[in-house]
Amino acid sequence: MRIRATAAAVTGALALSAFAVSAAQAAPAAPAHRAAVAKVLQSAHATSGMRAFTADTGTSGEPYALNVTFSGFKIGKAYKVGTGGHVSIPVSYTMTHGTDVDITAPDFETDPYLYKGSYADADNILIGDAPAKCTASSSTVAACKGTIDIYPAEGDLENANAGSWGAAAGAIDWNGQLDSTTPDLSKVGVAEKGGLGTTLIQRNSALTADASPEPVRKGATLTVKGKLSRADWETNKYVGFSGQWVKLQFRKKGSNTYTTLKTIKTDSAGNLKTTVKASVDGYYRYSFAGTSTTPAVNAAGDFVDVR
Repeated sequence: MRIRATAAAVTGALALSAFAVSAAQAAPAAPAHRAAVAKVLQSAHATSGMRAFTADTGTSGEPYALNVTFSGFKIGKAYKVGTGGHVSIPVSYTMTHGTDVDITAPDFETDPYLYKGSYADADNILIGDAPAKCTASSSTVAACKGTIDIYPAEGDLENANAGSWGAAAGAIDWNGQLDSTTPDLSKVGVAEKGGLGTTLIQRNSALTADASPEPVRKGATLTVKGKLSRADWETNKYVGFSGQWVKLQFRKKGSNTYTTLKTIKTDSAGNLKTTVKASVDGYYRYSFAGTSTTPAVNAAGDFVDVR
């Protein structure tokens, strides 16, 4: 779930509720978790200048610096996000803390999250449905595992968000303020760190191929049509991906290997069309190598019987 960096145009109440929008599809406690985390991070970032969290929390005080650090953050290289459903990104990291911090306390939590743009001035934030779970390996070190959850149909992403994201982690020691309607944030400890890693959040892609006529005489001309499209996170539909180089490939019947015949570019609507001479039975497909914003994809091979 995201909290988008539009604090200058929204009220504190809207910013607080941003964490809870898609969480209704997750665990029942997720909305309360998001709202509570938002309150504290807003206050913490109001002093550090992180625009995504800057808003009036309606509470007193500012969180104090919690004696917690983060390292060893692990996340996958890239994740495909379509127009619906739920994408859950598993992460792990090491949390080191002072002896004065009780990570087993019922109101202590740590959360991984992703940010788009710079950490100090993020355009968008993605967080999980629930806090990470940690296992102590010593009195001051714990191994933590969590998820970052994305619901594209709920407005978590804009198309401009596709590409590289930074990874961060935070910890909150609520010290009895979690259930208060007007918490004293000066009693809440917060630690956070960005720049822990990177990943790609990509607009999922789709590719088709259709060769005709079928069957075809040997030496006759085959026309191979297709379309390259990708998820539009703002309309929740797939739209054509224009101006992209795509390979036309062929695999002989009985072979497992495709060879490239030519490379062509998609038109303004993402369409593909080219011709080849039919020689032997086999499969034709289009293949797209991908970009930082859109993953690689191969069309299903279309079999042509040559007579």
